[in-house]
Amino acid sequence: MTNQGWRESVVAYIRVEAQPEDKFGHQPRLYVLATQVGQGMDFDDDILFAAAWMHDLGVFLGHRPKDPGQISQWDHVPYTLRRSRELLTEWGFPPEKLDGVEAAIRYHRATDKPTTVEGMLIRDADILEQLGAIGILRAAVKVGRDSRYPNFSSIVPVLSNAVNHLANETRLIGSKPMAESRARMLRSFLDAIYHEAGDMLH
Repeated sequence: MTNQGWRESVVAYIRVEAQPEDKFGHQPRLYVLATQVGQGMDFDDDILFAAAWMHDLGVFLGHRPKDPGQISQWDHVPYTLRRSRELLTEWGFPPEKLDGVEAAIRYHRATDKPTTVEGMLIRDADILEQLGAIGILRAAVKVGRDSRYPNFSSIVPVLSNAVNHLANETRLIGSKPMAESRARMLRSFLDAIYHEAGDMLH
């Protein structure tokens, strides 16, 4: 395997394991977003790529608990950290960069405070993925499939939180304009829901 062959292994593995299937697109989009946000910044692209592609492993079917009660309490990050280190090592990822991948994944959520540049990039990119048209699609696809979201009305608070709070949580200069643009689109969508359905959305 070439020095970069591990990337092919990562993509091939996530392509199979990202279930339900619609979850696959989040990984390549996240990596591209993170690189766009990071333009002009000094970051390690190997760490960024591995973290972006592996960060949600523990939320995929077959990797998370099946029981709805357990899912509601499931913290996928510890599992993702452990399996990512095992798999990346198996695929020939540079061992000296494994701690960097772990740091980026550990603190990738909006409520976290990343300790590395790669972590900051992944975190801001992950917030961007919850805004705009992509944020709408990612929320809507859960309706009726995720026990937490039985109907359309149940995802409105998720989208409202994204536009009213998450959009202001990005920290890097490169992500601010993107967050503002996506937030405007999402706010327009929520306004349209209210005008078209009022309290009859269900």
